[in-house]
Amino acid sequence: MVSFSLLLCSTSFAQKVDHLSSYSDFKNEKYFRLNYDNDLFSGTDQNYTQGFNFELVAPFLIDNPINHLFFKQDECSVRYGISLEHNAFTPADFEKPEIQVGDRPFAAAIYLKSFIIAVNPERGGRFTSSISIGIIGPAAFGEEMQTGIHQVTGSQMPMGWQNQIRNDLVLTYQAGYEKKLIRIKDFLSFNAQANLLLGTLFTKALLGLNGGFGILNTPFEIGSSSGKLKLYAFVNPLVNFVGYDATLQGGVFNKSSPYTIAASDTERIIGELNYGIVLQSRSFFLQYSRTTTTREFTTGDIVKWGGLKAGFSF
Repeated sequence: MVSFSLLLCSTSFAQKVDHLSSYSDFKNEKYFRLNYDNDLFSGTDQNYTQGFNFELVAPFLIDNPINHLFFKQDECSVRYGISLEHNAFTPADFEKPEIQVGDRPFAAAIYLKSFIIAVNPERGGRFTSSISIGIIGPAAFGEEMQTGIHQVTGSQMPMGWQNQIRNDLVLTYQAGYEKKLIRIKDFLSFNAQANLLLGTLFTKALLGLNGGFGILNTPFEIGSSSGKLKLYAFVNPLVNFVGYDATLQGGVFNKSSPYTIAASDTERIIGELNYGIVLQSRSFFLQYSRTTTTREFTTGDIVKWGGLKAGFSF
């Protein structure tokens, strides 16, 4: 669906791979999807350098005991999912072994996520909730992953991972609501959205607009997607209001990281623009997106990356 969405959120979308927005909805009871971000899509190799998310939605996940912690209305149709997500961050001069004072620290996080997508077609509402648990630090193997990719591609090797954010807990609870405002047949729609995310990795609020056009999906309706091919574009400008970012400031509990960005140097208001194109049918999903944000700390630069999503129903 191409949509414009007013977004207020305390943010899981900053948990960089966003697979729960309505424009990324793959409306099937059972599907698997790979979500992959990399800054090489935008011709850079710094800041948010890579992220992936392996996502499974299936009816048997209704028995996951974590689901009892999620809010959902009785009249909603609910889909249940789990995912494994990994994010990695580097300074601009990642090939230097010394700490890059004034740039962001090396950081990596990996976490398991349990989530639900609940749709109320009568009210035109869409709830999403998730709980993530994992670790930020060397145990997230960011160094091994980036080094392996650079070896395969023949790129310059990263040398500063010994200075990365140290091991600490990732624990996040996210709850969101998206409200359909206007839909013009299958060609244009406008939605309002609110999200709350509280956790040890990111804590933020976002306010923005999400929109697009094309042959749309139907994320506010119940049932599997029709066999009709859908092709649409989306654009999603946001403003982020930042409370805490462990990839810059270090973990909440472990304060032994060799280098972090001071809270006073962390930007509290960050502009963000997401845009892309989606092609999907009943059996497959493809999406390409690009993201640009303003600097995340006072001595930082504009951040850019691209993303691919590919999935199939079964």
